[in-house]
Parts: sequence; structure tokens; C-alpha cells
Amino acid sequence: MKMMPLVCAAFLTVTAAIAQEGAKPMSTTMPLSLSLGTATPGGGFPLYGDAFAEVMKKADPSLTLATRNTKGSTENIPLLEAGQLDLALVAGEPAYEAFKGIGRAPTKLKIITALYSNPGMFVVRADSPYKTIRDLVGKPIAFGAKGSGLVFLSRYVLDGIGLDQDKDFQAVYLDRAGDGPAMVQDGRVAALWGAGLGWPGFKAMSESPGGARFIAPDAAEIAQIRAKHAFLKPMLVGANSYPNQPMPIASVGSWSYILARQTLPDEAAYRLAKTLHGAEAALGARLAQAKETTASNTVASAPDVALIHPGVLKYFKEIGVAK
Repeated sequence: MKMMPLVCAAFLTVTAAIAQEGAKPMSTTMPLSLSLGTATPGGGFPLYGDAFAEVMKKADPSLTLATRNTKGSTENIPLLEAGQLDLALVAGEPAYEAFKGIGRAPTKLKIITALYSNPGMFVVRADSPYKTIRDLVGKPIAFGAKGSGLVFLSRYVLDGIGLDQDKDFQAVYLDRAGDGPAMVQDGRVAALWGAGLGWPGFKAMSESPGGARFIAPDAAEIAQIRAKHAFLKPMLVGANSYPNQPMPIASVGSWSYILARQTLPDEAAYRLAKTLHGAEAALGARLAQAKETTASNTVASAPDVALIHPGVLKYFKEIGVAK
């Protein structure tokens, strides 16, 4: 009888050791697989989406984000609302209209994270005679892929200075975002509209043999735009953000987001936020524009903190980013 406590203690010690050994290779999280809608090939969203999925997978091997090319923001929103996508990248202007219920009922989609800021501007060949937005009036302009949020941004910017995208320009809408640079280079269009840092179209134009120049609203036009569309924020493209761009460029724009279907469980959203927060540095190292993908930027850029997914917000409160 006196041996029993020792036997029990030994048994418990061995059991604990086995449990500890067994815990090392076993994941404490269940496998989670989610779909992630991006946009047409050659644009910024597929580039970002692939990098995001890879970094998240490396940070949490039991988490899989399956990227899917779509027509862009305008298709991603209804696909999320129909439950045909779990997550999707959505530009700021379509997200703004969906949240506000402009031309539709307000959406119940929620923000998982802010991606990056999108200062909008045109790019032309370096030898182009065009210097201002007004110089481009009447010319063929590639405004982006048909379903892209870039098209929304350009409409708001041009409307802010009294111009109509379809009436005052020969508007060209692309089937593939990646087709734009070649069209500028061979003269089919005078300029390409785009936005953001590290945007593939701008990068391709800047690195082309003939080089490129950027055209953005001037100070007076920025004031006009913001007076009419206050949700657009002043933004700066820092010097040398693109090859042969020695001076900073001031413009206006908004933030893009990853949105989630309204039925995404809180636990899944919490896990995404926690994994992403731990991988912010790795994502920024993988893709320059993703350096802006942070918890603090998500809170700061959200039109309303209540639009952030409850699971994400729970994590943000735990780490002190949100109140």
C-alpha cells in the first residue's frame, strides 16, 4: 500500500512526458481552408493575393487560402454576399458604396484587414506631350479592367474636377488588367489609369525602354475633389517608389480591403487576424505595398470600426489596437 503513491506519481510523470512529446508534432489548430477572390491576371490584386496566401500558409501551415481570379471588386462583392467566396480583395470605392448602400442595399460584409493605400494617377510614355489631366481630355485612356475598383476611383476623381469618364474621354475598359502597359507603349491609348505603390502596370511602364511619366491631380484639383468626395483622402507616392520617379507625387485615393462573407465564423476571423499580425513583417518583405497591411492601419482606415469583423475586432482589442 505504501508503494501506491510512488507508482501513481511515476505513472503521472510518464503520462505527462508522453503528452509533451506528442504535443510537439501535433498542431493545436484545426485545418482551415478558405477561398480568396482576387481579380483579372496582371493586376495588383492577384499579385497581392498570391503573396498573402503564401505568407499566411507559412505562418500557419494548417491554414490554406485558395486564390481565385475574378473580374475584380464589382464581382467579388456579390460573390461574397452569395457565399461563393469566403474572402475577397475589394477596392475602397466599391467597398464604400456597398457599406453606404449607394445604388443598392447596405452590405453586411465585414473587413478582415486593410491592404494598402491607393493614390490614383495616370501614367504616360516619357516622350508623351501630355502634362496634366486636362491634356488627356478627348484621348483614348485605359481605365483598367471592367470590374476593377480602379474604374470606380477614376470616376470619382474625374467627377471631382468636373469631368465625365465616358463622355470627356475615349474610355477603354480592359479584359485583363495586364494588357494596359502595352497599349500605352504602342500608342493604342494615350495613358493608363492606376493606383497604389508597386502596382504592376506602373512598374511595367516605368521599367519600359522609353520610360514613363505620371500625371496626378494638382493641388487645386485635389481640393476640388475632396470638397465633393470627402471620403477620398490625400495620399503621397514617395520619391523613387517607381523607377525613374525622383520626386514625390501627391494625389487622392482610398484603402483596399480583404472582406469576408457575413457568415464567416468569428473563430476563423480571429485566427486570420492573429496569424496575419504575426506575419506582418514577412508579408511586407515579400511585397513592398503589403508593408501597409497592419492591424493599426486596418483600424485607422475602416470607415467605421463596427465594419471590422467581430472576430478580428476581438483580437485587435486583445492586443490593444482597438478599444
